[in-house]
Amino acid sequence: MAQSVTPEEKLNRLFLRYKGKVPEQIIKLPQSGSYRQYYRIISNEKSFIGVFNEDKAENKAFLSFTKHFCTKKLPVPEPLIEDPDQDVYLISDLGDITLLEYIQQLNYPRETREEVIRMYKTVLEQLPRFQVSGGQGLDYSVCYPRHAFDRQSMMWDLNYFKYYFLKLAKVPFNEQALENDFNTFVDFLLTADCNFFLYRDFQSRNVMVVEGKPYFIDYQGGRKGALHYDVASVLFEAKTSLPPEVREVLLDHYIFALNQLIPVSKADFLKHFYGYVYIRLMQAMGAYGFRGLYEKKELFLQSIPLALNHLEWLLGHAQLPIELPELTKVWEYLTESDYIRHLAKNHLLLTISINSFSYRRGIPADESSNGGGFVFDCRSIHNPGRYEEFKTLNGKDEPVRNFFRNEPEMDDFLKDVYSLVDRSVEKYLERGFTNLMVNFGCTGGQHRSVYAAEMLFNHLKQKYSNENLALKLRHREQE
Repeated sequence: MAQSVTPEEKLNRLFLRYKGKVPEQIIKLPQSGSYRQYYRIISNEKSFIGVFNEDKAENKAFLSFTKHFCTKKLPVPEPLIEDPDQDVYLISDLGDITLLEYIQQLNYPRETREEVIRMYKTVLEQLPRFQVSGGQGLDYSVCYPRHAFDRQSMMWDLNYFKYYFLKLAKVPFNEQALENDFNTFVDFLLTADCNFFLYRDFQSRNVMVVEGKPYFIDYQGGRKGALHYDVASVLFEAKTSLPPEVREVLLDHYIFALNQLIPVSKADFLKHFYGYVYIRLMQAMGAYGFRGLYEKKELFLQSIPLALNHLEWLLGHAQLPIELPELTKVWEYLTESDYIRHLAKNHLLLTISINSFSYRRGIPADESSNGGGFVFDCRSIHNPGRYEEFKTLNGKDEPVRNFFRNEPEMDDFLKDVYSLVDRSVEKYLERGFTNLMVNFGCTGGQHRSVYAAEMLFNHLKQKYSNENLALKLRHREQE
């Protein structure tokens, strides 16, 4: 009986055909959400990416799209050599830094926020080129599994959400009523112009950052469809959790870039945009259910509460022009269910951001997009800033700390703060929430607010040292 050939051996032979010699090293890369397997192939200090995928139709779609996009000078990997019979091909190596990792390296503090926005704008400037220019002359016959994001494709996504998320999470619903809403929803979505290239999985993990410039991968699921879907994918991605005001800025920038190719008004675009945000979010939740609840993959479990945060925001801010009674009940149930948030809570980190600030400059912005947390006004407490010996000091300096230790007002104030915040921390940990913001304000943001923020930080650090919790402390006016 003949022995099966490993993917590494197949890629070794393919590289020999390409370069006339065997590579020095073939390194298997970690898998993410797909069943494709990637390898880094190294030869003469240069690297290439080898791909093994037994889904021949998917390989054909990817390679066909890649060759076409290269003729349009779009930033995609260069196709080098392929062996369709052996399910392998080689492409250029775009490195290891995805847009998601790029953002996480910056850690999204305020001082790097503009750099994050700049990179997103660069990415969104390229998206219309794929959708409009890239769609022109594209061979849609190779699309996998359908040539368009049509009624059938949409119903597949909605049923994916129903069977792999709602049923696995034990969400109650009326099957016929939900099916009726699905049909009404799809009818509405299909009234948008659906004659553009739809990337399908336009998200931060599929954008590589090479020398500060974005390159794009994993568009093999692309097909003909509406413009709105891909923008919804990247702006409402669970893992990045872009704040609403940043999403608004980026959406405006995308529409500006789109207008360099075709005329589209923001008002017309918004008629269908949030509908496509909803269907993309439900498709993603179907994936989180299948990969997370069914296959028990931690990465996908972690995304569930983040997706619920987006859903909660949509219910409060994005009204659709159609009636979807059963689907709306389902969405509301999801956002209110402790059980569903509890499903992934053991894998999640609760980040508590503690800030001191001056009311003269306003309350610090919520970077998490959740809009939750506390703002405590410290101005009723005796102010050491009135006294000359404390004016150049702040709430971290020992003389100021001694001042407050002798002030019963501050002690009583902090006892009330601890009681309120502790209850929220415990409930947030229980429900799998990921962000809590606590702000302390005073007149100058120098003495009272700084001391109170420091004290809460130390209190939480000591009390919840064994919990899955991260603390961030920032004194805005001291920076």
